[in-house]
Amino acid sequence: MKQKNATGALCAPRCARKWLLRFTVNKVLMSGNHIIGEAAIRAGCRFYAGYPITPQNELTEYMAEHMRNADGGVFIQSESEVAAINMIAGASSAGLRVMTSSSSPGISLKQEGISSMAACELPGIIVNIMRGGPGLGNIRPSQGDYFQATRGGGHGDYRTIVLAPASGQELADLTMEGFDLADKYRNPVMILADGMMGQMMEPVIFKKPKPRMYSEKFMLRGAGTGKSKFIHGLILDPIDMEEHNWKLARKYEIIFKKEPRYEEHKIDDAQLVIVAYGTAARIAKGAIKRLRGQGMNVGLFRPISLWPFPELQLRSLSSKIKKYLVFEMSTGQMLEDVRLSLQGYADIEFHGRPGGAVPTPAELANVIARYYDEND
Repeated sequence: MKQKNATGALCAPRCARKWLLRFTVNKVLMSGNHIIGEAAIRAGCRFYAGYPITPQNELTEYMAEHMRNADGGVFIQSESEVAAINMIAGASSAGLRVMTSSSSPGISLKQEGISSMAACELPGIIVNIMRGGPGLGNIRPSQGDYFQATRGGGHGDYRTIVLAPASGQELADLTMEGFDLADKYRNPVMILADGMMGQMMEPVIFKKPKPRMYSEKFMLRGAGTGKSKFIHGLILDPIDMEEHNWKLARKYEIIFKKEPRYEEHKIDDAQLVIVAYGTAARIAKGAIKRLRGQGMNVGLFRPISLWPFPELQLRSLSSKIKKYLVFEMSTGQMLEDVRLSLQGYADIEFHGRPGGAVPTPAELANVIARYYDEND
């Protein structure tokens, strides 16, 4: 049905205009939650299931509005987080690109399903817009889910690829890349952001997605000719279960070697390096700018993949840089990976603000300056 604008001219319906806008505007201003949704649709996500929880509700709302315009797209508001993760597992087994999203306690409820997807080698994207915790906590931004994401909050020997964006542009890029990694390794991928990144507005340019590379042989498409296919994670024979675990372990070893991602910022002449990710890394960059203006040679090492953690790349810095400060919006979870990476070859200090407290760059700069002066 045609509609008229204020001048009386014929124009496309509202939903069609939005869909047209998606493919004609180069740079757009969007909130972080909307950026993830738009990037997922452009990357070919055609099944989304989720359950409302703050501060990621805008993502669920975006998918509810726009999946209907995607070719063959399906949106389901599930009855629970547990239902949502199992719904995307089913759609993934049928060959669709799938995504679910939630925030901290909601992700806790999805853990059994994530473990099952890893066991069944089903690709999919799980978005966690972190909030303060533990327990129900609050809806403020936090980074207290690092252990849950990188260690696997579910049971068994499995790993989830974890990508930690630090900007609106990276929310778009890493969401698209996450779908490619999920397909490549037939494994769940988590996008780990926080309430601040989900809510803030930034300009973003959506890149052209890569063509999907995913074999038809992994998809369940109903009865047909040839040998029956099935997907299952229940393996009752312990020897068979052991072999399946070693098969997964070999895959994780390949991911560990090939897929670490990181950023180095003003490292070349640094006497002290801040290690931070996501929103904390953005705050750290502001602090570093202040300190550089005061003549302090401070740099940043930012893990972009939290698993696989770029431990070899961080360790290589310890031959010339001996002082590190880990900064997290938690009581210190990534701190363990930094210690394991540096293996005692450097001095490591920690500064954290847990439970939804977000420091300013000025506050962090004061902390860094004290540590810098103490070790000068």
